[in-house]
Amino acid sequence: MTDSWWKKSVVYQIYPRSFADADGDGMGDLRGVIDHLDHLAELGVDVLWLSPVYPSPQDDNGYDISDYQDIEPLFGDLKTFDELLAGAHERGLKIVMDLVVNHSSDEHPWFLASRSSKDDPKRDWYWWRPARDGMEPGAPGAEPTNWGSVFGGSTWEFDQATGEYYLHLFSRKQPDLNWENPEVRQAVYAMMRWWLDRGVDGFRMDVINMISKTFGPDGALLDGQLPVGSAYADGSSGFLAGPRLHEFLQEMHREVFAGREGLLTVGEMPGVTVDEAIRHTDPDQHEIDMVFQFDHVWVDRGSEPWRLVPLQLTKLKAILGRWQAGLAEKGWNSLYWNNHDQPRVVSRYGDDSPEHRVASAKMLGTVLHLHRGTPYVYQGEELGMTNHPFRGIDEFQDIEALGMYRQAVEQEGRDPEDVLTFLRAQGRDNARTPMQWDDSPHAGFTTGTPWLPVNPNHTEINAAAQRADPDSVFHYYRRLIELRRTEPAVADGDFTMLLPHDERLYAFTRRLDRTELLVIGNFTGETVRAEIDGWDGAELVLTNLTKVASPTGVLTLAPWQAVIYRRML
Repeated sequence: MTDSWWKKSVVYQIYPRSFADADGDGMGDLRGVIDHLDHLAELGVDVLWLSPVYPSPQDDNGYDISDYQDIEPLFGDLKTFDELLAGAHERGLKIVMDLVVNHSSDEHPWFLASRSSKDDPKRDWYWWRPARDGMEPGAPGAEPTNWGSVFGGSTWEFDQATGEYYLHLFSRKQPDLNWENPEVRQAVYAMMRWWLDRGVDGFRMDVINMISKTFGPDGALLDGQLPVGSAYADGSSGFLAGPRLHEFLQEMHREVFAGREGLLTVGEMPGVTVDEAIRHTDPDQHEIDMVFQFDHVWVDRGSEPWRLVPLQLTKLKAILGRWQAGLAEKGWNSLYWNNHDQPRVVSRYGDDSPEHRVASAKMLGTVLHLHRGTPYVYQGEELGMTNHPFRGIDEFQDIEALGMYRQAVEQEGRDPEDVLTFLRAQGRDNARTPMQWDDSPHAGFTTGTPWLPVNPNHTEINAAAQRADPDSVFHYYRRLIELRRTEPAVADGDFTMLLPHDERLYAFTRRLDRTELLVIGNFTGETVRAEIDGWDGAELVLTNLTKVASPTGVLTLAPWQAVIYRRML
């Protein structure tokens, strides 16, 4: 085991609510994960990232935690978790927990104490502020700042008991912890050590760059440049990368991770820049191993709210190329198309029609996994699962989607159908429909009524059918994952972008010592000719289609085709 073992690894994200239900209550659980560990082992991944499984009122599907050191009864108990941990380790799989410590649930004992009295010892564990000067507490506009919540409305909730407001960057049931208080930090670190001592192998840290808030010269929280209801305001509003973020992460490393081997630490950081990511992931800084950046999954959102724009491939290449170049010498990239917060990539950047779904799913996987960094596979991505055909707002359950819809339609007067069009394409529930295990009712996810409807296409797209089909998306992902282990250039090679101005082809090389790989993906439903001078006679390593010519200066790529060639220099 080396300190950089994760450079050759692939992470698989499990959203437990939607992965597999073993007890028939319609909700996924830990026993369901245990029952499918062999599927994950066969796929060849190395690390399982579990979205939150802690006790929670489930206001935000578990990202509102009421007890950091137990298991939500809907999912099981600590004994079942230990069984999952042992079963994963027996198969050579690591377990990474989701760490949600920018905020807790408003039902956490810490917050219940904090809101009970202005004199309670835990009052300063959260952000409490009085109304604006000269304004009546609780009156419209009396909120301490104009910050807009990610889920719509103000970030401030008036609490009648003490006559003050508490801060919540997300739901009103997710009050922000005050990381300026050293007692808060020590309580968090103690909890993290407890899980590591239990045997978990690291943490994915939810919106970790929001734990440090930005203050004015007098120590006050200041109004931001964006109005109420605007999500992710800039740093002047305190949402992103406050002045003590590096200090907090370095302290966390010293208090929790120093002296422990074989761990993985990943920081989700909306709005993080390349320069900031270099510093966060530079091993000499002793902060975290890699960050999740959002630039490439915001590329198809228009400048106006609720406006979708077609993918412009040159913009996507420019973004990913900038991150590849920026972290080439120091730090490390995390590579992902999908997660629990993003729509299905084959419906987003590919083509989910019956004619092209399989080819485009494989092409997208090829392009992503051949970049320099650690790839993440979100449950169902290895099957080419697609967005769900939501008919109306009543079929959505995501708190973000429902809050955005209310704000857009009821407060801003937008056309409901325009908002629905956006949510059908970008809504988080697209990623949260149940995993499609087979073609039986409810896709083999549950014997009960699933908490979120199963995609009707599960009769064609499911794990059982794909495991039996050697040409399936599942087995293609297996080959991509195996290539990372067998070809050192995939993990350790240099990255060079080719054809940066081409709107149809995504092409680049990876080079390590005398080995060079050429990767090309056709992002269109048309046949495209690619100029590839110098690759005559190169070895074809992998392609997602059966027919491909040897390179002879010009290569013809079929719709949504991907190719990987290797030559020795």
